[in-house]
Amino acid sequence: MAENEILKDLFFIERGYLNANHFVYRSKSPVLIDTGYIADFSETEKLITDLGVNLSDISLIVNTHTHCDHIGGNRIIQQRSDCDIALHVVGRHFIDIQDDWSTWWRYYNQEADFFSVTHTLEDGEIIAVGPHEFEVIYTPGHASDGIVLYNRREKVLLSSDTLWENDMAAMTLRVEGSRALFDMQASLEKLESLDVRIVYPGHGPPFGDMKRAIVKSKDRIERYFREPDQIGYDLIKKIIVYTLMMKKTVRESDFFPYLMNSYWFKETVDLYFSSEYEMKYEEIMNSFLRRGIVKQKDGSLSTTVEP
Repeated sequence: MAENEILKDLFFIERGYLNANHFVYRSKSPVLIDTGYIADFSETEKLITDLGVNLSDISLIVNTHTHCDHIGGNRIIQQRSDCDIALHVVGRHFIDIQDDWSTWWRYYNQEADFFSVTHTLEDGEIIAVGPHEFEVIYTPGHASDGIVLYNRREKVLLSSDTLWENDMAAMTLRVEGSRALFDMQASLEKLESLDVRIVYPGHGPPFGDMKRAIVKSKDRIERYFREPDQIGYDLIKKIIVYTLMMKKTVRESDFFPYLMNSYWFKETVDLYFSSEYEMKYEEIMNSFLRRGIVKQKDGSLSTTVEP
């Protein structure tokens, strides 16, 4: 984990794969951008308080979308501080009607809490984080309520899960719809038009070469169009690792039955791999074990990926 001051009094906190990165504006009226995963909230609180910010003083939380790794601390912090919470209009709709499917929580068996949204964000509007002005740019694809935040003056982009440096966030067409790849392409094209000096992504360290990262993501999407089963492979691999991170450890004999009782695993294998559930599970798990991504010990499984 790492933190650094990216603009005056605005700090970037780098987490891991399970917890999204977040941002803390330190002042008498502190602002947070994304709040991590609920099960790791104690670590989130420590990282924020180590910056000299008391959670009871938080005035505003801005979320880049409503997936569990970005909103996990919202309810607890709002209960302590009575802070405002701002979401894109689509995400606000999900939370207002308590839609735990479109947020992915029920689909992927993720832990999350609802909260009260007080501000609606629209594409193109300017939101103030202390003295720093960020443009809200709507970037659906990975998440139908996804946004990025762009500081034009300093050429800083908070890209959330719309753009990572060397990988791409999972594409869940069964929730996001059949046009999600087209949406993702259009979102990346929006980012191409920006003058960006440095990118702070939703996962991973900051990086400077935005154009290169966009090319990589566009190439991945083009491959998805040509070979749809690659969407399924990438999704299953990411969510298996994510699930093991959430659970810390799981009995090996229980894991496949657990996946079969989830919505996401059966639907993904049905869609891309002709319902070959056990064969696809064994193929991917054997690959993970060979590569050291998953470990077996005393009949249990865990992942070596840092949360």
